[in-house]
Amino acid sequence: MLGRLWLWVAEKPRIERLVTGSKLMEGIVNRFIAGDDLEDALDAIRVLNAKGIGGILDLLGEGVSDPDGAQSASDDYLRAIKRVQETGVDTTISVKPTQLGLTFDKGQCIDHLRRIAAEAAAIEMQVEIDVEQSEFVLDTLDVFRILQSDYPDMRQAIQAYLRRTPVDLETFSEVKPRIRLVKGAYAEPDEIAFQKKSEIDNQFKFLIDWLFEKGTDPGIATHDSKLIDYARFAAVRTGTDKKDFEIQMLYGVRTKLQEELVGQGYRVRTYVPYGSAWYPYLMRRIAERPANLLFFLRTLVRG
Repeated sequence: MLGRLWLWVAEKPRIERLVTGSKLMEGIVNRFIAGDDLEDALDAIRVLNAKGIGGILDLLGEGVSDPDGAQSASDDYLRAIKRVQETGVDTTISVKPTQLGLTFDKGQCIDHLRRIAAEAAAIEMQVEIDVEQSEFVLDTLDVFRILQSDYPDMRQAIQAYLRRTPVDLETFSEVKPRIRLVKGAYAEPDEIAFQKKSEIDNQFKFLIDWLFEKGTDPGIATHDSKLIDYARFAAVRTGTDKKDFEIQMLYGVRTKLQEELVGQGYRVRTYVPYGSAWYPYLMRRIAERPANLLFFLRTLVRG
């Protein structure tokens, strides 16, 4: 119930204005957001790289509603790729289709993403397509399907809590897709998404099995130790080497566990968000885990 409340809060502009103007939020923002600028994110990724952890560069923002905004976001992604080339940090880049015009022109979104993918491929950098609200899932998967044949290293995020996800995955079974499996962090009705943790976990495990059997280089994005263990056992069961899949986590969450997994020989990547449009992202992170909510409340109490 608390999780759904925070997801509801994430979508309220009036509350956003109140929260983003509060100095009490600085400690929370600094915990989960690398900074306002690209250079802040690159600095954070350098620190991760020194520990053997790769990055996933994430420009915050979503739901662009005009061509100029989509062009601006595309330019920002291209600048990020250029800086990755110049700095040599180990990172992929995560792209949100609604930032590139998906909400009003799927063709424009494809054009932007194709250029981003081409520039990334030129420096052997991988692109990960984010997944957003359920209303955009079908178009997002269409975009991935169109580009995947030219850029087979591209990875698509899919959400374990959506009831439709197993069927969506089966449509890609012949191409052995590269998939990033996430729980899902948007407020969706019961007919679209599972609500109970036990139901979500069961589908998450089912999808882990699918990815190890029918996918390629899966990215298992979770902080749940039980689901991580399930993925490790699935790798052993299917004869998958530790280096042939990734465990992915979020910046500022379970950092010690990330380092322990690296020490055990697993590939680990951390999703590193940056930018000023942090409010919706942060509210979803608080909604996902009780530990994040406790951190939020402690910070408010300390003032």
